[in-house]
Amino acid sequence: MKIADILAALEQKADPFYQESYDNAGLITGSAGWECTGVLITLDATEAIVNEAIERKVNLIVAHHPIVFGGLKKINGKNYVEKTVIAAIKNDIAIYAIHTNLDNVEDGVNGKIAEMLGLTNVAILLPKQNTLKKLYTFVPTAQAEDVRNAIFKAGGGYIGNYSECSYSIEGNGTFRAQEGTAPFVGKIGERHTEPELKLEVIFPAYLENAIVKAMKMAHPYEEVAYDVVSLANPNMQIGSGIIGELPESLEESAFLGHIRSVFKVPVVKHTKLTGRKVKKVAVCGGAGSFLINKALAAGADFYITADVKYHEFFDANDRMVLADVGHFESEQYTIDLLYIILQQNFPNFAVLKTNLSTNPVHYFF
Repeated sequence: MKIADILAALEQKADPFYQESYDNAGLITGSAGWECTGVLITLDATEAIVNEAIERKVNLIVAHHPIVFGGLKKINGKNYVEKTVIAAIKNDIAIYAIHTNLDNVEDGVNGKIAEMLGLTNVAILLPKQNTLKKLYTFVPTAQAEDVRNAIFKAGGGYIGNYSECSYSIEGNGTFRAQEGTAPFVGKIGERHTEPELKLEVIFPAYLENAIVKAMKMAHPYEEVAYDVVSLANPNMQIGSGIIGELPESLEESAFLGHIRSVFKVPVVKHTKLTGRKVKKVAVCGGAGSFLINKALAAGADFYITADVKYHEFFDANDRMVLADVGHFESEQYTIDLLYIILQQNFPNFAVLKTNLSTNPVHYFF
């Protein structure tokens, strides 16, 4: 099996198109063309993780956090990033990062956190815009269903939890075939009027090439008339954070105990308790202070995230409880998530979880 096969399964779950502009998700060292001897899953790629991969005889590390964010001008081992890259290259270890693209899919990092907390009725807290496009094309009525099915098969037609969504309206198209053409209908040199359907289908923007190719392959016309337009509609399945509900309301102190148990932390840093019961909970793995106001606007009783700065705690404004559980702690279940994805796709292949903790933060209490 090639490393490319593993990466294809991961990107089917969270396409790199969905990563943030500052991110560096993807294959960082190694080649997708290598034969894969096994996969080691970790939150962070470090030199110790590379050594673990060597010891466990696997040549692909799948990490959540990219080991390289910016450009490396020199690689001489002066810091942990350069040491990790040197060790990986020297030992033919591929490192792949699946970072904010996995954060931004509904059943990704934040969906896993919501699952561990037992939240129901979950939804994206801040849906992304500019991730959807719409295809318009004009098809002879008799062939419209073939074209529609081809677009659906290529990944078009999803709106929320509905699939095979499209719209069509009847009309008449006109054209005059010139010399040297081979028209599907009509005669060369004569204007032809053909009953057609105008077909409209929404699709994820990253699938544009595949959608257009599938449409053209199924379309009977030699020259296909079509338009692709970008949509500003929010994509309710893609975005930052998750909000959901507890099956039953809890006292704030009881919910803090639940948080401490789920995230396996000795302490939970939080704002003043409001005295209200907890029902609606928002979460964002990693540094999520940018969503505090969104959580407030959505009516969250609790917002759980990490890396909250001192003054940002004031932003809860006594209207909800803001809890910081730590960056590593908030994302620790990403390892389990990635393991499940790969096990489902490759049940008889060596997929391993790291035995090491890469958390750089420790507590004295």
